[in-house]
Amino acid sequence: MLSVNKSRRGPWKHSSPDRPVTLSDALRHGEAVIAEARSDEPRLEAELLLMHALGSDRARLYQRFNEDMTAEQEVSFRSLLGRRARHEPTAYITGHREFFGLEFEVSPAAIIPRPETEALVESIVKFVLDRHHGEWAPRIADVGCGSGVIAVSLAHVFRSSVRDVRGAQFIAIDSSPQALSLCKTNAMRHRVTGRLSCLLGDLLAPLTQPVDIIAANLPYVRTADWEALPPEIRDHEPRLGLDGGQDGLREIGRLLASAPPYLLPGGALFAEIGDEQGAAVAELARVAFPHARLHSGQRVNLPEVTTNAAG
Repeated sequence: MLSVNKSRRGPWKHSSPDRPVTLSDALRHGEAVIAEARSDEPRLEAELLLMHALGSDRARLYQRFNEDMTAEQEVSFRSLLGRRARHEPTAYITGHREFFGLEFEVSPAAIIPRPETEALVESIVKFVLDRHHGEWAPRIADVGCGSGVIAVSLAHVFRSSVRDVRGAQFIAIDSSPQALSLCKTNAMRHRVTGRLSCLLGDLLAPLTQPVDIIAANLPYVRTADWEALPPEIRDHEPRLGLDGGQDGLREIGRLLASAPPYLLPGGALFAEIGDEQGAAVAELARVAFPHARLHSGQRVNLPEVTTNAAG
């Protein structure tokens, strides 16, 4: 654990005790501290925490790299490092995480967005654009939306002049009021509230009419695997957003079983699952959609259930 010291003389790793602490010193020290917490990206996390302490961006940080830190900046950075050394995730410390090229507000109300989920967004974008001929106005539901990264990212992509899908509407659903509030904040941040509705409820139950696309990043970690996760995840991220029960498929199974009445003919359901769950999820999908085509993503397991007129 790091103590907060208002002295400008350290101790800082890799710095001399007889001169002021520079931003370069602080970054090297932060990287060492975060590496001891077994981070996979200690340099990046140190940069993010230092930028947060300074209220700066990366370009300004490196422009000022050899400047001395003020006493207040030292105190702030040491405090942030202390929290990270106690395994609090950097995204929760800063309150932000980048996803699909956008900055999202995050909090312990929802799990931290991860790069793998960007592949799900890309798959949906491709599905829509391959079928878009200027008149289709798809309705897309993001089930278990959390911070809203899927729905907000899609709404942002389809708002652009290059990829405009006129009339597309997005519904973000979550059973947590706190997560839904976070989703609303991110929708406002990226100016997509006009085409995105937030509904509180369990899975698809809040929908009043069928949709063209269902997207879901529901909990799929097996309970035994959740118990073995690093403390950054197990002790800080909401268990309800990660723990999918004994086989990891409790919520995904419920979604597939309830989905047929909510998915229009010609529509599709996209779900992110674990590396070894493909066969089990495919079987659940065949039971729910016996006439559907099943596809799996190449980079991560992203089953796509494409319905036809027979449902």
